Amino acid sequence: MEAAAIDSARRTREALTRDGPRPEAFRAALEAVPARDRDAWLDLVWDVGELPDDDPGLPRNCVPYLPCPAATVLDALEQAAVTRDDVFVDIGAGLGRTIALAHLLTGAGCVGLEIQRGLVEAARARADWLGLTRARFVEGDAAELVRWMTVGTVFFLYCPFSGARLERVLDALEELAGARALRVCCVDLPPLQRPWLAPLRSRSAELAVYRSTRSVARR
Repeated sequence: MEAAAIDSARRTREALTRDGPRPEAFRAALEAVPARDRDAWLDLVWDVGELPDDDPGLPRNCVPYLPCPAATVLDALEQAAVTRDDVFVDIGAGLGRTIALAHLLTGAGCVGLEIQRGLVEAARARADWLGLTRARFVEGDAAELVRWMTVGTVFFLYCPFSGARLERVLDALEELAGARALRVCCVDLPPLQRPWLAPLRSRSAELAVYRSTRSVARR
């Protein structure tokens, strides 16, 4: 990464700790960074150092921590038309990079669900340090927690798990979709064959965005 991008990350981090989130300023800073450097730049802003080891007791069908590329998150936010009026829920939030990016770019309220305590504690510390008051992280099994995310309007899944655990999450989302319109963003997952989900046109092979079709009108 070039020296200018490293300096930009430092100045962006300082501005966040001093002034709090300002989506327009953050977007301008991010877009000024060459696309090839944006993941490394975001790691510097989010102060990603040495990662905690994955919990050896991860439940079956859970995937070890792997950060989603920034470019994919940007595509998801755009295709799902996320705004500050949304509540963005990351199912399997890891260290919180996607939550940070979603909140800093859109101003949306954000909730990260993560089963690994070390990752949750690290994500909370970074959010507190940068003053992300509308971003929070909940420790626990997302397959159990997601049904309680009744304020969520956009749900993001970056291949967090598979098999029966994924089916349980989709069942819970279907219940939530009976009360409000949802958008579901999936990365590196097979197509979701659910009658209550309508796929939107996607520009990339790894990202699929869906809208719920059985709900009250979105307010």
